[in-house]
Amino acid sequence: MAEKLNKDAAYRAAKPKDKDYTINDGNGLVLLVKSSGVKTWRFIYRFAGKQNRLGFGAYPETTLEAARRKAEESRAQIANGIDPSQVKKQTKQTAQIDIENAQRLEAGLFMLNSFEHAARDWLDSIAHKTRPITHQKKTSRFERLVFPTIGNMPLTEIKSPDIYGLLKPLITLQKLETAHRIHAEIRAVYDYAIAHGRADYDPAQSVAKQIPAQKVKNRAAITEPRDIGQLLRDIYSYQGTFIVQCAFKFSPLVFQRPGEIRQMEWKDVDLTAKEWRYFVTKTEINHIVPLSRQAIDVLETIRPLTGEGRYVFPSSRGDGRPMSDNTIRTALRTLGYDGEVMTPHGFRAMASTLLNEQGFSPDAIERQLCHMPKDKVRAAYNRAGYLEERRNMMQSWADYLDGLKNGAQVIEFKKAG
Repeated sequence: MAEKLNKDAAYRAAKPKDKDYTINDGNGLVLLVKSSGVKTWRFIYRFAGKQNRLGFGAYPETTLEAARRKAEESRAQIANGIDPSQVKKQTKQTAQIDIENAQRLEAGLFMLNSFEHAARDWLDSIAHKTRPITHQKKTSRFERLVFPTIGNMPLTEIKSPDIYGLLKPLITLQKLETAHRIHAEIRAVYDYAIAHGRADYDPAQSVAKQIPAQKVKNRAAITEPRDIGQLLRDIYSYQGTFIVQCAFKFSPLVFQRPGEIRQMEWKDVDLTAKEWRYFVTKTEINHIVPLSRQAIDVLETIRPLTGEGRYVFPSSRGDGRPMSDNTIRTALRTLGYDGEVMTPHGFRAMASTLLNEQGFSPDAIERQLCHMPKDKVRAAYNRAGYLEERRNMMQSWADYLDGLKNGAQVIEFKKAG
């Protein structure tokens, strides 16, 4: 098809008429002369069986040479199966986003089409099926460890080295669990983005093998009866504050998670029924802890001091918060038990090991530990079926601990009938 049919003088000399008209430059490029005298370049073409028009700007601001150059670029795009109108539309959108992003950056907001934009949307999409505390932890990890590095990078421009680069400091510090967790969450963001047409591939996929496998390290626990006896005698001789003394004595009797003990509330305690009932956020279940005579004694001892407040074991600062999560760990260290020997979590392993060795029902032990089966039907049965057995087990356990604490000789663990 003929092109470049006219010289610039022809377009410069074109005068307005009663109606709009065009001057053909060939091969789809025309100059539209409006009745108002305004002159604009148009490129008329067919794509996917439809006729389209594309504006190239006003003349003479857009010169003849510039219009011909744009027409040539558009023809090349069409030849490659690309609609030039869509290219122009996307270019305009990108320019608009660039302007808005500059304003957002100045206001301290995340940039549109950035990784943080996609991550925030993903977090919102899973909020309804994620526990609030878990959702808060995920958000915090992104804000502390991911967004400062790649948050404002365009989602589609992030490469595998960018992701490995933000994980490398964690790997160097041997914080492998955190590295694996962050890597998995970045992948989840890209899965979300790909499903919603915002990305084409996941650059985090190839990073997985660069993160060393984490070696599982069990929390230290004392499980030999003679050593347990000495530990208990040390606990009962501990000279810390009265509240910590009580929490320290209470922990091995109930062997619940340390965080649950320190946040124990009086409203959940029924001294008459000898029960502690509370909602376990980790397993999302209402849990019942039968209280032995010895556990009741500890609670009765501390009730005059803390019974009018919210927490059984409140912070010594008097700020309305529970005891610090490091309190029992610090108390153990004061007595000479470092983290390689015994931990607050170790009371759970201690009880589980010895109760299993003495023949108590594994299901009752697991239920008491609040290790719930994934099968919801089985979980419901466990909740209803082992309470009386657990009452007997908890009293036998407390009596056994008393025997170890009071006797120089290791006594046999008598299973209650």
